[in-house]
Amino acid sequence: MTARHTPPGLFRRVALPAGALLGVIAAAGVTVVALRATSGADCQGALPLKVAVTPAALEVVNAAAEDYQRTQPVVNGRCVQVQVESRNAADVAHELPTAQISPHSLWIPDSTMWAAEAQRQSAETGPEAPKLDIKPSLASSPLVLAGSQTAMSALGHPVQPVSWQKVLDPKVAVSLSDPTITSEGLATLFVIRTLLGNPDGSPKPELVGALLRVGRSAVPSVRDAFSKVTTDADKAPVFAASEQQVVSNNHSIGSNSQATVFGAPPKEGTLSFDFPLVRVSRPSEQPGTGEAAQGFERVLRSNETIKRFSDAGFRNVAGEAPQGWTNDKDGVKGDQVKIIETPNADQVSELLRTWGAINLDMRMLTVFDVSGSMIEKGANGKTRVEAATEAAFTALAMLPDTTQIGLWAFSTDKKPPNDWIELTPIGPLGEPLQGVPRRKRLEGGVGQLKALVGGGTALNDTTLAAYRHVLAGYDASKVNSVVLMTDGRNDDISSIDTASLIETLKRESDPAKPVPVIMIGLGQEADMESLKAISAATGGKAYQALQPDDIRGVVLDALSQRRCRPNC
Repeated sequence: MTARHTPPGLFRRVALPAGALLGVIAAAGVTVVALRATSGADCQGALPLKVAVTPAALEVVNAAAEDYQRTQPVVNGRCVQVQVESRNAADVAHELPTAQISPHSLWIPDSTMWAAEAQRQSAETGPEAPKLDIKPSLASSPLVLAGSQTAMSALGHPVQPVSWQKVLDPKVAVSLSDPTITSEGLATLFVIRTLLGNPDGSPKPELVGALLRVGRSAVPSVRDAFSKVTTDADKAPVFAASEQQVVSNNHSIGSNSQATVFGAPPKEGTLSFDFPLVRVSRPSEQPGTGEAAQGFERVLRSNETIKRFSDAGFRNVAGEAPQGWTNDKDGVKGDQVKIIETPNADQVSELLRTWGAINLDMRMLTVFDVSGSMIEKGANGKTRVEAATEAAFTALAMLPDTTQIGLWAFSTDKKPPNDWIELTPIGPLGEPLQGVPRRKRLEGGVGQLKALVGGGTALNDTTLAAYRHVLAGYDASKVNSVVLMTDGRNDDISSIDTASLIETLKRESDPAKPVPVIMIGLGQEADMESLKAISAATGGKAYQALQPDDIRGVVLDALSQRRCRPNC
């Protein structure tokens, strides 16, 4: 990088009033660091170096850019002009592979998770996609559980170490930031998945239940969670944030102890945000961009910048906290933290798919068998109808108010000439139904199931009627499905036979309007062969719950797969 003198008439550096250019560009979310000195080399034009940085590191990177510009960098006779833009890491990750207009050449996300995801997407995009070189980290900050003094005391803090298991406790108010757009949410999702996931990558029922519960209270950003502490510290929920965010928040509020946020890493381990430097190169980038990026990288890794990261509440790349942190003043202790390995690109994709499936709005008709055999008891002393009822109550408590649910019960001649009775019509859980929220109506309907038990198993006619009912009211903005629980086989001699039912379902199915039928067979007597064939005809799946205690897990697994049906 050398300074060259050029003939008169070419671009020359000029002094700008302090903040003049900054004020113009700030409205667009970009900070252009302009040289304040009037001396220096003549230039043949400007060489822009666009840098995207996660908001938490913006001030530090801006200061480093000013340091770099003071050296009056020139590459190939062109004056380097650093343009720093504050960008959410998830947004950059999704845009990088296809962004063509004024793209970034350097990127500092808060986590390698997003860099790896962008790298994966770029590899799948084609030769015009950028090449991402993920370089070593600039700083670090562990993910911690955070909240007001009241919220954290529910986790046992500061008397005992906090635990992720407490976060999964329905009695503890928890708010997760959206993992599709926040690193904190994605990191939390990964840690919970590590604790409650199956070895094959599929979610355990406990994980599905936890994600359904926290998904109802998810917030767009961690800043919203901090704001809840400021608004009402006693009622604000626990949330996950980086340790640096906790320190920065407490420094910004000063001595307002009521709004102080406390953070602690869970004892089982946690992820660390590693703030990598990512070089984003493209075949079409301007000559000299790589040399300019190398020059700025040297400043980003300088001792002065490292000190600025420390002053801003970051740990160093080895995970060591600055000296002098106190729980009273900074909200954190800065102790050594057990770190979990950062997920790779495939794991990130799987995490996002799981979250999307579990929290996708749905329109579902639930159909319960109330034939006489449903009063048989399992090993735990519960009848099948009691276990099914409990599973239904569990699912209802987890689903958001926008979910559309309806409830039928069936056995032979339940409501002649039909074998089924509608207890609650399909509609949003939060919608009033005759002056009472539908959720309450559904709970009341589920509570009636035991009293309705009697008669035979009118499986086939009910299945066809339920399928047609959901298809007739199909809502393209939601996942439409039928979930049917039964403990037997069709014993209604006047109904459609199983072979004809399957052929009818295949004939009436519309690929543009998929309505998978999820069949849940209860106990050993369930006709699983028929249930599998019926569900397969609609792109659904059949499950078997041999014991009453298995029903809850089966229901939650069915909910977790509803997004991919009928193509799982």
